[in-house]
Amino acid sequence: MSFERVQEKLNILADAAKYDVSCSSSGSNRTNTNKGLGNASNSGICHTYTEDGRCVSLLKILLTNHCIFDCAYCVTRKSNDIKRAAFQVQEVVDLTINFYRRNYIEGLFLSSGIFKSADYTMERLVSVAKKLRLEENFNGYIHLKSIPGASDELMREAGLYADRLSVNIEIPTEQGLKLLAPDKNRADFIKPMEKVKNEIIQYKSEKKLIKSTPKYAPAGQSTQMIVGASGENDMQIMYTSNYFYKNFNLKRVYYSGYVPISYDTRLPQIGTPVPMLRENRLYQTDWLLRFYGFNIEEILNEQHQHLDLDIDPKLGWALRNLHEFPVDVNKADKRMLARIPGLGMKSVFKILHARRYRQLNWDHLKAIGVSLNRAQYFLICASNKFETRDLTAEKIKGLILQNTKSKYTSMLSNQLNLFG
Repeated sequence: MSFERVQEKLNILADAAKYDVSCSSSGSNRTNTNKGLGNASNSGICHTYTEDGRCVSLLKILLTNHCIFDCAYCVTRKSNDIKRAAFQVQEVVDLTINFYRRNYIEGLFLSSGIFKSADYTMERLVSVAKKLRLEENFNGYIHLKSIPGASDELMREAGLYADRLSVNIEIPTEQGLKLLAPDKNRADFIKPMEKVKNEIIQYKSEKKLIKSTPKYAPAGQSTQMIVGASGENDMQIMYTSNYFYKNFNLKRVYYSGYVPISYDTRLPQIGTPVPMLRENRLYQTDWLLRFYGFNIEEILNEQHQHLDLDIDPKLGWALRNLHEFPVDVNKADKRMLARIPGLGMKSVFKILHARRYRQLNWDHLKAIGVSLNRAQYFLICASNKFETRDLTAEKIKGLILQNTKSKYTSMLSNQLNLFG
């Protein structure tokens, strides 16, 4: 195979992979052994950042953009008239090693269209990871996309060579999937996720007894949902996320605003803005569920099915629950401190530590990093200077927005129109 042909394949299949955002290497601690290549500890993905601030990247490609399915929302659907290509297993191995040796990447994110069958495709994905680990002694980060419908045997083998596995459920509801991808079955997405969850539990249990037990998908598994393609509201999307977090121990759920690629009448038409602000609000809600102690019913329910686009979800919750405030930062527990708008979890822990030594006032809170533009309406501290007026939720919201600058301001009016 000529260099020019491999380069052409790389251009096609790297471009096709850009629609998949469900990639992250956080959580893996595969270390370099036997003087091998790479190290997955603290490595990252596609110009993301590690905890120590390093910018890291990996090779993100499809094995092939041929596909037997005709999902309306997918650029690689079989009816789409695009240029097709497919890598051989060894070509992906060689690209990964060559890119790593040149310090371009720190690992591999490998996905694929489904050609011939789920097992046929998954077997080749596993072969790439297996060759990298066993033949090239590569210890860098590997993220494999699990193919819906793949056998348990292949999923088990995949987890022995990959740091993270992911199955994209694609559309948040079963009804939406049937509308846009009638050939697909939701159960085929669930089966490999269940297998990975059970294998992770089993291997962790065995490792407690036998230290030589190999690691199985040490960075866990994740999934991705497309936002804005099939009409689901925010409540439906986040309740689906909550279900998968609780039942499959996912590390992450990724939300991808739908990029219009088709004139199909079932989809938003080409030219419709990508719902980037809505995507951002979903990520913020996801963060509240995983790190701030919120329950999904508190943020989204039958009375409040859409997230506010002009304010973040924690502020939205606070404005709907003014009876919970003001909170005394010198007395409140961690749970209530985390619910104050303008306080991140780092600020919460700093407050808990600092107040052991003295009563905190506004100057202390500002030094800690509290966003007083929002927080001042929801807390009290060791000071006589409080916001004592009897303000309504709408008035507080107006005052906060008046002094807030956001990179999403320009797109706010366009996305609000989508809900009209």
